[in-house]
Amino acid sequence: MIKPHQHKDCVDSALLHAQQICTQKNLKLTPIRTKVLELIWQSHKPTKAYDLLAQLSNHNHLEKPPTVYRALEFLLKHRFIHRIESCNAYIGCEYSDEHHDSQFFICNQCEQVKEVRASKLNQILLETSNKEGFTPNMTHVEIHGTCAQCAKKP
Repeated sequence: MIKPHQHKDCVDSALLHAQQICTQKNLKLTPIRTKVLELIWQSHKPTKAYDLLAQLSNHNHLEKPPTVYRALEFLLKHRFIHRIESCNAYIGCEYSDEHHDSQFFICNQCEQVKEVRASKLNQILLETSNKEGFTPNMTHVEIHGTCAQCAKKP
């Protein structure tokens, strides 16, 4: 029997990993950066910046957009998260300890995002880029469709 997925495990693992990387690289993982990373990892759905802003604010305190965007910028720069361009939103990076090109399967029904790394596809894209005289610095492919779980639903 397969255990149900526990998002808390994803959050805890991502936060621990980020803390370890920041300690190794002498980076500062501030409380706001930590909270933004935690909120992004709470589901496998892309999270928009203004949704983060709303979640960080409460009736006594209104967080400012630059605060959230600075935290996102830090998390992107150090590869703790990815920006899903087609959704204008962010998702946790499953492979944050290394530079990599990724593909994202984005379900149009449940909005879950799965990060995968298809080395053959990366190689084809690199070869095609080279043929065209183009030098990519990052390759993220977003593939929209229907996930296996949603495909099973009547």
